[in-house]
Amino acid sequence: MRKYTTIIFLLVFVFGNLFAQETEEQTPEEKDKPVRSPFESGYLIDNQTSFIPTAKTLEYVIQHKFGSIGNGKSDLWGIYAPGANIRIGLNYVVAKNMQIGWGIAKKNKYNDFNAKWTILEQTRKNTIPVAVTLYGNFAIDGRPLSAFESGKVQRAFQTDASYDYKFSDRISYFSQLIVGRKFCDRFTMQTAVSFTHFNSVAMGMDHDKIGLHLNGRIKVSPQGSVVFNYDAPLKIKSISEQVEWYNHPEPNLSFGYEISTSTHAFQIYMGNSDGIIPQEIMMNNLNKITKDSFAIGFTITRLWSF
Repeated sequence: MRKYTTIIFLLVFVFGNLFAQETEEQTPEEKDKPVRSPFESGYLIDNQTSFIPTAKTLEYVIQHKFGSIGNGKSDLWGIYAPGANIRIGLNYVVAKNMQIGWGIAKKNKYNDFNAKWTILEQTRKNTIPVAVTLYGNFAIDGRPLSAFESGKVQRAFQTDASYDYKFSDRISYFSQLIVGRKFCDRFTMQTAVSFTHFNSVAMGMDHDKIGLHLNGRIKVSPQGSVVFNYDAPLKIKSISEQVEWYNHPEPNLSFGYEISTSTHAFQIYMGNSDGIIPQEIMMNNLNKITKDSFAIGFTITRLWSF
């Protein structure tokens, strides 16, 4: 009897171990999920982030910049000053990590149509260490023809001939590759390279511009963060039409504070560019980084899921 008991015990032990090993081998490894909330909004001041809401989400955006604070309290630090700019936009997430949008802006009466695609999401176990996002838009200048100097335009690198202003001359483009990383629960940073093109520009300005961007967020409370961005148009002679750099655009520096909930993000900031759409900032910002050039602005986003 002991002999049979010992044999049965050994068989149970061996087959039990084999079954346990087989079950362990068949158990799939835990999936490496994307990091939680690298940003609270698709916008960081007037820059894009890698954040795209879930599919079938509608995002409503209000961006506003007041006038310069240069006159101090006489115009309430720019709130009553002329030169304010505003943009209202709608974005819709058509599929996972793919968003399309449209907006209108006061300056130059722009209509802009845009798309954003997050190709790679940073994961919690660093299987993918960074987020990679593509963003692009084209904008249509909606001002009347009388706003365009003589109604004539010179093509790039052609100084002798002028042409009648056409609809295509109203169009500008912006494209950007964004790489970002959430370093810890409190700190996320992005860097990007961009290309801007205007089909027509004023005399003494370039049609093309390459730029570098740096922005980020430092979380200081469950719902509050310090945010910042820096946009630098580069001086590259090989793509310039100018002999001298008389009107080269200035860098844009912005910093502020963000308050967020699950469906809202509110950012109040100061910056030295009066443009809102990115190609306007990269090509036409002539405000130097000085105290009197800064203006107060805010960005509000609201999400609806369907």
